[in-house]
Amino acid sequence: MHPRRIPALAFAADLVAVVVFAAVGRVSHAEADSLTGLLGTALPFLVGALAAWATPWVRAAPVSLRAGAVVLTVTAALGLLLRWGFLGRLPLAFALVTVIALAVLLLGWRGLSAAVSRGRSARATSRG
Repeated sequence: MHPRRIPALAFAADLVAVVVFAAVGRVSHAEADSLTGLLGTALPFLVGALAAWATPWVRAAPVSLRAGAVVLTVTAALGLLLRWGFLGRLPLAFALVTVIALAVLLLGWRGLSAAVSRGRSARATSRG
């Protein structure tokens, strides 16, 4: 893979993770399965992810767990704040589930990526 593609793929992976989070949440609450409903649910968190990607910490090493922690923190905080602002309420259980689910998704793909990378490096070294 060409190194210049990595940031774009990482950005896409984060956006997909946020949309998956919103889709799973909607399905678990038996909400209507419309595209506009999905986008409405995901939008505050997508705004958060975009804000996180505007930071130099994420852009410097987008696949790192440090970048994942920044994306998680900004996405969850801004997404929950926007959701609270739009709906006027923010149940604690929702906030906790949001942070945990986003952590699994946003840090999870980065952890898998690191494991695959380490495995490839170990195989290349042993062949060497």
